[in-house]
Amino acid sequence: MPAISTDGRGSFRARISNDGNSIHYELAYDRLEGSVTQAHIHIGQKSVNGGIAAFLCSNLGNGPAGTQACPAPPARITGVITAADVIGPGAQGVAAGELDELIEALRDGVAYANVHSTLWPGGEIRSQLGHDHDHDD
Repeated sequence: MPAISTDGRGSFRARISNDGNSIHYELAYDRLEGSVTQAHIHIGQKSVNGGIAAFLCSNLGNGPAGTQACPAPPARITGVITAADVIGPGAQGVAAGELDELIEALRDGVAYANVHSTLWPGGEIRSQLGHDHDHDD
C-alpha cells in the first residue's frame, strides 16, 4: 500500500515478557480522518504489506473471541498477546499459536502496527516495530 496523506497520529509500545509467553502492549491514536475499524500487528518489513499476526482491536466482529473494541479517537488501549491470540499469517510461515515467530518478527524489525479506518481500509496509520535498544535490560 502506498503512503497516504492523513492528519492521523499514533504510538505503539510492546514489551515481551521475560519468559517469552506474552507481549504487553499499548496502542494510542488520534486525529484519524476515518472512523477506526480495526488495528493489528502485521508481519512485513518496511514498505511491504504483510498478513495479520494478531488483532489489537476491532469494531467489525472479525477478531478472535475476546478481541476488544476500538474506541473513537483520541484513544489509548492496552492488552496482552499470548500464543492463543496469534492467528498467522500462515502464507508467510507463521501458524496460529506461534507466539515465538511473532516475537522473532518484532525483534527483527519485520512487523508493524496498523490502524485501519473507514476512509483508509488498508490502514490509515502504520508504524514499523523493532527492538528498542535504549531499553535493553
